[in-house]
Amino acid sequence: MERDKVLSERDKRKSMSDTTFSMNAIKEAFPVQRFGSVKSAQYEAFRFLSRCVDKDMTMRRVRSIWEGTARRIDGEEKDALRRAKLEEARREQQLLRARLAELDAALAADAQA
Repeated sequence: MERDKVLSERDKRKSMSDTTFSMNAIKEAFPVQRFGSVKSAQYEAFRFLSRCVDKDMTMRRVRSIWEGTARRIDGEEKDALRRAKLEEARREQQLLRARLAELDAALAADAQA
């Protein structure tokens, strides 16, 4: 068939399922290091996702996304996870900028002493 020639073999191997994408996204958006435990990170994901999606979100659903065992991922869930990743990136950027400002101030103070 002509359709098979559109994608190369490399492109076919690199595709990622929605479940895998969502599992990676939820772990990036709600890192365990920030929240202290997996359960706490999942709870924060639950709180965020329940505000962002129209359907009833449950902890069981969040856990299945976290573990990569969800059978399907809705579009609004994927959008909410993208939003969560973006918010986490912004938060991390603010922390890094604040840390760099502290280091610059410490180096300036050390240079004057």
